[in-house]
Amino acid sequence: MKEIWHVVHEERRALAADLAELEPDAWDTPSLCPGWTVHDVVAHLVNDARTTWAGFARELLKARFDFDALNAHGVARERREDPRETLQNLRSVSGRTSSAPAPLVTRLVEAFVHGEDIRRPLGLRRNYPVEPLLDALKHQLATSEDFGGGKERAAGVILEATDTDFRWKPSKPAVNAAPVVRGGTLALLLAVSGRPVRPGELDGEGASAFTVTAEDG
Repeated sequence: MKEIWHVVHEERRALAADLAELEPDAWDTPSLCPGWTVHDVVAHLVNDARTTWAGFARELLKARFDFDALNAHGVARERREDPRETLQNLRSVSGRTSSAPAPLVTRLVEAFVHGEDIRRPLGLRRNYPVEPLLDALKHQLATSEDFGGGKERAAGVILEATDTDFRWKPSKPAVNAAPVVRGGTLALLLAVSGRPVRPGELDGEGASAFTVTAEDG
């Protein structure tokens, strides 16, 4: 648990540092989250960091169990007129350990995927720790899309990480008939999570059908 929070706190601080000198207009850049700008995703991260179990239950009731509405309300609540204030709030919550009622590993998924939702459209790059990335990928592969995972997206392919010895085999169809998708752990995590990846990040006979293009995303 302490190791996960250590990584999450480091990622929050690193993202805040990357955005410290962002030009005002760049905050309106569309993120990899459909319908959300870079500023919106930062506000979402602030809201998630402040979320508690009791607060989540209360807000979910207000949103009538609509998770999209719940997230939209959170963004609106934490998005400041001046994005520098939103960024300062991200810094101020970077060390928090509160969370919605979900497996703690989801905090890693959030940190890595939302980090790339912001960085990639801005042309920013970060080297993430591989083992926590792998933990996030395994969680996404075991979790339905209905709960924010990517189990269905990876159905029918074999995933092979090129920066670790990780290999994931589907139960259906027969393994020998499944096409292979190879790539770095980060690229696999993004693709499983429904995000577009850069050209050449994934290869193998299953890559073209498995990935999401920037236009699709």
